[in-house]
Amino acid sequence: MALPACAVRAFEPPRQPERGAPARTTCPRRHSRVEAELAASRPGSVAASVRAGPPRGVSHGFHTRPLLDKPRKASSSLAGAACAPLFALLSRGRRRRMHVLRRRWDLGSLCRALLTRGLAALGHSLKHVLGAIFSKIFGPLASVGNMDEKSNKLLLALVMLFLFAVIVLQYVCPGTECQLLRLQAFSSPVPDPYRSEDESSARFVPRYNFTRGDLLRKVDFDIKGDDLIVFLHIQKTGGTTFGRHLVRNIQLEQPCECRVGQKKCTCHRPGKRETWLFSRFSTGWSCGLHADWTELTSCVPSVVDGKRDARLRPSRWRIFQILDAARNFHYITILRDPVSRYLSEWRHVQRGATWKASLHVCDGRPPTSEELPSCYTGDDWSGCPLKEFMDCPYNLANNRQVRMLSDLTLVGCYNLSVMPEKQRNKVLLESAKSNLKHMAFFGLTEFQRKTQYLFEKTFNMNFISPFTQYNTTRASSVEINEEIQKRIEGLNFLDMELYSYAKDLFLQRYQFMRQKEHQEARRKRQEQRKFLKGRLLQTHFQSQGQGQSQNPNQNQSQNPNPNANQNLTQNLMQNLTQSLSQKENLESPKQNSGKEQNDNTSNGTNDYIGSVEKWR
Repeated sequence: MALPACAVRAFEPPRQPERGAPARTTCPRRHSRVEAELAASRPGSVAASVRAGPPRGVSHGFHTRPLLDKPRKASSSLAGAACAPLFALLSRGRRRRMHVLRRRWDLGSLCRALLTRGLAALGHSLKHVLGAIFSKIFGPLASVGNMDEKSNKLLLALVMLFLFAVIVLQYVCPGTECQLLRLQAFSSPVPDPYRSEDESSARFVPRYNFTRGDLLRKVDFDIKGDDLIVFLHIQKTGGTTFGRHLVRNIQLEQPCECRVGQKKCTCHRPGKRETWLFSRFSTGWSCGLHADWTELTSCVPSVVDGKRDARLRPSRWRIFQILDAARNFHYITILRDPVSRYLSEWRHVQRGATWKASLHVCDGRPPTSEELPSCYTGDDWSGCPLKEFMDCPYNLANNRQVRMLSDLTLVGCYNLSVMPEKQRNKVLLESAKSNLKHMAFFGLTEFQRKTQYLFEKTFNMNFISPFTQYNTTRASSVEINEEIQKRIEGLNFLDMELYSYAKDLFLQRYQFMRQKEHQEARRKRQEQRKFLKGRLLQTHFQSQGQGQSQNPNQNQSQNPNPNANQNLTQNLMQNLTQSLSQKENLESPKQNSGKEQNDNTSNGTNDYIGSVEKWR
């Protein structure tokens, strides 16, 4: 039986195609079955292995490859002839799926190859670019040896140096001190270290001109003598917290005795049965609940003298009482922002506060019901809305701080018919400013740390623990619109002006005391330096004098020569100058000139002569 021509060519060695002719590795489609039969009849062929089935333990999978005894090394024509029977044995749908899988597999391989080669080319080009950059920057280093190795080592060294610097900086300044180590330092501005406690700039522009006497507040408080601190407690200004600091938080030779469950503490002078503090937590409300300036200046002297049952002195003795208080009584108080204080008092009244125990004594008598009407008819004013609280014209919460710090006898106490309202307001404001300025101390609720600092510097008394600034209060929780806020400011226009005056004076006093403290510390350091230099020169003169007195050539100094002491002093100064110059020459580097060192030494020696003469 004659075989077809294509089958005969399958067993022949591959031929080289002619130039210009396409290479054919498979037979035409009509001879595929014959080729498949011939290929299957050959032992060890792919088709025979497929018909025989896979070896034991191997499944019929798409990726299953036949186990051949020898590696297959066939030409493209033999590969085509071997693969054709495989596809011929499958169905048309299966062959189509295999073609799709093959295309996908080829596409994935192509992508992986392209990605691998692209990354390799990019890394190679990047390496050459970095090498060229480092060779230009560090030419002498890159010129020695291999350029690529040097650039890589140098890059690694720079990276390691940067990491080491970051670690060192983190250990040197941990926490929030080094803001440059945080990402927020590049995105947000660095916070101002001079921000004050109320979130306003500490470097304010003064509005009022105060004298040195107004700014310098230093009281020679003698706790063992007759001096007395009188605390004027204004409602809702943080006076309760400050009053507790006075009886529980001050370092004293004999601290106040505070018992558990009792508000009042016993604050006696060392070795005496007298109190040095007149406040709510030491003596109670001895002059009435929240007594003002007018009541305290009239009541405190009589209470301290033991005349509790005596009637108050008439107003013509007020001048003598104020002079007496200026000698022994030191008044202090705390102020607060008028809007916050007003809202805090309204919330306190809502909870049932009345302050009915307040006496409001002025000029020896309390006000009548016509002079001071009540804003409510019941037992208290609890639950009143803010609008009703603001609508009452007789509400003592309006301008309370000015009223409690001024001398009410100047305007006829609570009788509003004595003078016009405009004149009355002016007199009250000026009186409150004057009394506040001449007080021994006053603080602000919005500046707790500065209040503590000024009190310690004024009375030379230190607190045990620092004050705490509370930014969230009951008043801060009240949400009001701009219209209500303007109305509250209008009802407390005198308090607004007084608080602006007090805040300016308070901050100027704080800055003045800080500058004075820095100057005092600088002066002490300079005195210590002069003292040490004088001691050094004195010991040097003594050692030089003893050495020269032991020299027999210096015995002639005992002769009655008036210029002998001067010659001795000049010789000692010359020796000192030479010794100091020699020491500086030894300590200074060899490159420095000796003339400049001799000039500095001579100038320093001339400065020391005056201090040594003072010692002698």
